[in-house]
Amino acid sequence: MNKKTIIIIPTLIAISVAIGILIGNLLDRNAHPVMGGMGFNQPNKITTILNLIDNGYVDSVNTAEIVEETIPEILKKLDPHTSYIPARDMQEVQEEMRGNFSGIGVQFSIQEDTVRVIEVISGGPSSKVGILPGDRIVTVNDSLIAGVDVNNNTVLNLLRGEKNSKVRVGIVRKDFDGELEFEITRGDIPIYSVDVSYMIDDETGFIKVSRFANTTYDEFVEGLKKLEQLGAKKVIVDLRNNPGGSLVGVLQMVDEFLEKGEPILYTEGINQPRKTYNASAKTLFADIGVYVMIDEFSASASEIFAGAMQDNDRGIVIGRRSFGKGLVQEQIPLMDGSALRLTVARFYTPSGRCIQSSYEDGNDEYYNHIYERFHNMEQLVKDSIHFVDSLRYETKGGRVVYGGGGIMPDFFVPADTTGNSEYFTSIFRKGLIYSFAYAYADTHRDELTKLTSADEFDTYLDKQNALSEFISYAEEKGVKKDREGLKISGEIINTQMKAYIARNIIGEEGFYPIIRKIDKTLLLAIEVSRQNLLVENIVATDSVVAVQ
Repeated sequence: MNKKTIIIIPTLIAISVAIGILIGNLLDRNAHPVMGGMGFNQPNKITTILNLIDNGYVDSVNTAEIVEETIPEILKKLDPHTSYIPARDMQEVQEEMRGNFSGIGVQFSIQEDTVRVIEVISGGPSSKVGILPGDRIVTVNDSLIAGVDVNNNTVLNLLRGEKNSKVRVGIVRKDFDGELEFEITRGDIPIYSVDVSYMIDDETGFIKVSRFANTTYDEFVEGLKKLEQLGAKKVIVDLRNNPGGSLVGVLQMVDEFLEKGEPILYTEGINQPRKTYNASAKTLFADIGVYVMIDEFSASASEIFAGAMQDNDRGIVIGRRSFGKGLVQEQIPLMDGSALRLTVARFYTPSGRCIQSSYEDGNDEYYNHIYERFHNMEQLVKDSIHFVDSLRYETKGGRVVYGGGGIMPDFFVPADTTGNSEYFTSIFRKGLIYSFAYAYADTHRDELTKLTSADEFDTYLDKQNALSEFISYAEEKGVKKDREGLKISGEIINTQMKAYIARNIIGEEGFYPIIRKIDKTLLLAIEVSRQNLLVENIVATDSVVAVQ
């Protein structure tokens, strides 16, 4: 344990006690006199100063507001993940972890100051009253939201509300004159953790997990069972860009792959005795091969899953080094409905690795270390990552792995820059692929809804020469046609365009099978899986898969 930790932990305990006392005191601020020697009888300086201000300052002061602004500043002196959750934000936090919220059941996009319905959740409140994909939401109750520079948060706040409450929505629909009005009764809307599960080939399944919540385990098991029924003997689990979440969910998921007694992880802190989590022999998926994809934005629970698979020699990890978030938070409710999310322990992978990246240089540097990785070209060159012997560990089968921040994959895949051009950059910055995909789907909805699979979309859009339409659309938006840029980036542009059009009509089942054509990490994972490599026999190079 480093010196900084020894200093921080007692301070942390003192601050958490002080915060509890402080808030309690605010609720009863007038119960005791504060002038005339009060400072000598109060439990701490923070409470003393606040009471002196509240009762003796020349002007009226909102000390509760001061507290709200001060607590986060205090917590910045600790680790990057200890945080304060104001009471006003608690509902949203609880919804994220619970895996649902109360709303009207649509996915929307704001384009050209217009709220456009992308998808209507089947069986949800909007579906029941007849809202359709392609509808434009122009009013919510008495609020105009079209043509007024509206943002996502404003729309979400208007559409969400208590379960069984009612909201009036004004709709403009293609080929209909005037405005349609619907009264919608809000209901529970699921927040899905598993974006998609589908078969890549006859024996390889793919499942994308975008977050970890209380519902993730059930969604994951349902997805894998579906893949097994379709013949999957191996599965590629995509945890890229997954920031983590529920510890319980990931423990349950790992438990389905390991034999009884195999370690999943352990946690330990100066005030938290070591606690080990072992597999319980559920092993629903004991016979399925596992290939885990991670990147620099995979964090927390994603790293627990990848680390447990890797350290137990149960799965092969492919991609780039993960973020390095290995701290355990406990959420402590406070009296006013807010909460303190306090770091109480570190978690360690079965081999003993603490994957937490260093935050000794401060929280800002900690969050900016991703950009430092790009500066060091770590995303492009595996050899730019240097490890030291003190961080050397071994897996169950004796393979060498390293700690010191994040999970290092068995197969490194550099970030793909081969399709970059000035033409593509201009298109990307303006968001033209996304906006064109929506406009195309909206205009051709009648024909596109007859297509049922990603392959059908892929073929149809090529026959319709949709790429040529996009190039003309980009010109109208100020990006001139660039033949050289199209030679370099044409495949990426065309693939992304088709994938987004398919997503707008049939959802993620349309998007992911198309986009995989330009996904270098997934293509390598598929190649590794097809070679049926055993973990103990793999050798990874920057671009080649080989067997010893």
